Amino acid sequence: MRGIMYDLIIIGSGPAGLSAAVYGKRAGLELLVIEQSNMSGGQVLNTYEVDNYLGMQGMNGFDMGMQFRAHADKLGVSFIEETVSKIESGEKVLAVVTENNRFETKTVIIATGAAHAKLGAAGEEELSGMGVSYCATCDGAFFKNRTVAVIGGGDVAVEDAVFLARTCKKVYLVHRRDELRAANILQEKLKELPNVEILWNHIVTKIEGKDQVEGMKLQNTKDQTETTKEIDGVFIAVGIRPNTINIEGMPERDENGYIKAGEDGKTSVKGIFAAGDVRTKRLRQIITAVADGANAVTSVQEYLLESQ
Repeated sequence: MRGIMYDLIIIGSGPAGLSAAVYGKRAGLELLVIEQSNMSGGQVLNTYEVDNYLGMQGMNGFDMGMQFRAHADKLGVSFIEETVSKIESGEKVLAVVTENNRFETKTVIIATGAAHAKLGAAGEEELSGMGVSYCATCDGAFFKNRTVAVIGGGDVAVEDAVFLARTCKKVYLVHRRDELRAANILQEKLKELPNVEILWNHIVTKIEGKDQVEGMKLQNTKDQTETTKEIDGVFIAVGIRPNTINIEGMPERDENGYIKAGEDGKTSVKGIFAAGDVRTKRLRQIITAVADGANAVTSVQEYLLESQ
């Protein structure tokens, strides 16, 4: 693969990257996908069931990720498993540098995604996808008329609690402090809901269950007393971070590290585009990531025509 001048290099092989690969290949572009993981699909691989992707209701997340990859494979997309350390910008040529290689290309789409911050409680990893979730809008429908907990105190946590309260029997909001960080208007909405109980000054020390979440152990941050609550699901909303931290040469980012880019994927650097959860956007879902990949390739094509 070295020595080839690519039209496009895509960094990342989640839904945005794979969508870009499919659209790019269909457009006749000479392209390469560089993926850090040994398996394509991104965060969707860890989703037990996807219920909000049009036409694929109830599909297992792992199977969906494999179908996305199979589509790209059928078109003959080239993949390589390496970690990108740097993107070098030139007048008309970009270079994507990994530990072992340096690939030259006319354009780059960064689709490295974002990762949910982990709580670090016992049982979290073991029950991930079995009642432990990081996305209320993705998985909330599975907990209709059941009891759940939301962990966090920011805007996302409060929004998740309000969202879940519409259909869940009971929602606990667990926060380690005695006041929330969320916007006042969100807090007012939350406190109006009769089926929401805020557990102030508490942390979750353990998520319990055998094959499904059954409860959580809590510790009071002031007096260290411990209690247990029976729940059916836990939604962890303690932060999310874009996967751009260790890559040099990133385009301009916002205060949280997301690449500044609109729906067209255009960034502050000519020839570099961003797609999926790694870019600034309101909604981070599989379907919006896939759309981002298609939009970014359209921008790539326009850029290549203008650069001729």
